[in-house]
Amino acid sequence: MSYPGYPPTGYPPFPGYPPAGQESSFPPPGQYAYPSGFPPVGGGAYPPAPSSSYPGAGGYPAPGGYPAPGGYPGAPPPGGAPAYPGVPPGQGFGAPPDGAGFSGYPQPPSQSYGGGPAQVPLPGGFPGGQIPSQYPGGQVPFPSQINTESFPSYPVFSPVSLDYNSEPAAMTQGAQGTVRPAANFDAMRDAEILRKAMKGFGTDEQAIVDVVANRSSDQRQKIKAAFKTMYGKDLIKDLKSELSGNMEELILALFMPPTYYDAWSLRNAMKGAGTQERVLIEILCTRTNQEIREIVRCYQSEFGRDLEKDIRSDTSGHFERLLVSMCQGNRDENQNVNHQLAQEDAQRLYQAGEGRLGTDESCFNMILATRSFPQLKATVEAYSRVANRDLLSSVAREFSGNVESGLKTILQCALNRPAFFAERLYYSMKGAGTDDSTLVRIVVTRSEIDLVQIKQTFSQMYQKTLGTMIASDTSGDYRKLLLAIVGQ
Repeated sequence: MSYPGYPPTGYPPFPGYPPAGQESSFPPPGQYAYPSGFPPVGGGAYPPAPSSSYPGAGGYPAPGGYPAPGGYPGAPPPGGAPAYPGVPPGQGFGAPPDGAGFSGYPQPPSQSYGGGPAQVPLPGGFPGGQIPSQYPGGQVPFPSQINTESFPSYPVFSPVSLDYNSEPAAMTQGAQGTVRPAANFDAMRDAEILRKAMKGFGTDEQAIVDVVANRSSDQRQKIKAAFKTMYGKDLIKDLKSELSGNMEELILALFMPPTYYDAWSLRNAMKGAGTQERVLIEILCTRTNQEIREIVRCYQSEFGRDLEKDIRSDTSGHFERLLVSMCQGNRDENQNVNHQLAQEDAQRLYQAGEGRLGTDESCFNMILATRSFPQLKATVEAYSRVANRDLLSSVAREFSGNVESGLKTILQCALNRPAFFAERLYYSMKGAGTDDSTLVRIVVTRSEIDLVQIKQTFSQMYQKTLGTMIASDTSGDYRKLLLAIVGQ
């Protein structure tokens, strides 16, 4: 049985506050203390942060303990939060394992609930619509039919174009990628540049970086198709023979269509001994319904396997149920918030956890797997009034391990998706060694969606730029290409 009543904490402002044109409706900047983020997601996702030194100057309170009841300077009492968007009343978000309440995610000017550009069916191409029976190797947009050969360690995929301009404005409002389609794009000219860069002794890596970092994913697929048409060779095979290590992984990731890259990452996370649960959580708990359905279809067509069956065989218990729920791609995506439902859900969650002995896990699964992200954000705000504690800290008290990480990820994305990815990036580079696979995956998958917002949030949470941290943790052409994508 848990008891509410932890010390309240500050109310973080968010980047770009107040919204343009609404300055008079909001308290002046600086009125509320700004924290640096909340604790790492559990389940082995990150190395544990030392208890005495949380990241960044403006981050967690200094050694010597959390503030006494009364909270940070300027924080109102529980239930008395000011009515400005994005900040729930009562507690901040997140709590360390020992239960001390402290504040968390900065709130963005506009939340991108979409998770990314929609991948819309194209005639004769995957994803979406009817997959051709001979896929991969179906009709491709440029400039002739491709029959992509298999190559070791990276499975076959079909170079198709995806339409990035069709998602409703509500889903991507305010989000912005660092990589944009190049103007005056010429696939054949780029294919020729890459061919020259790899010909003869040595490889001109800078020429490869200049092309790859400044083309959209759609354009890279066209370069790949042009290369095979012009030279009768597979660009990916040629690149693999010229590159190695992290640079190779990054280049190959950039040349995979986004849906394929997610499906490949999931397959890789479950292949062989052990399972990389944090990869499953990162992809399945943050993508839109359409993206998840495309991933499930691609996983089947490319690897001849059923994603749900693989999840069931590689995970168990409540974590398995959560991931199976996620891979249905059936979350409500209505952007309108029902405040009455939010209040009812908050009450249900309290009765399923803090308000009883034991935990009713299925209630948490049902609400967090079905409600839209804006609806969940309202539920978090309502919960802090009902329970006098924030929902993230309640999840940490009621759950543990991978299922805790998965539930927290869903809530964190509802509150501030860029902050979730900023935190993942930070912990991929913090401490000894670098988790290069996570670094590559997030930089590549968010580069055309919301990497601009992730960079801004990263700076606010950790008092250093993402580029600075990448530069100090990586080297050589790998560093150059990462920094070029990040836009440093």
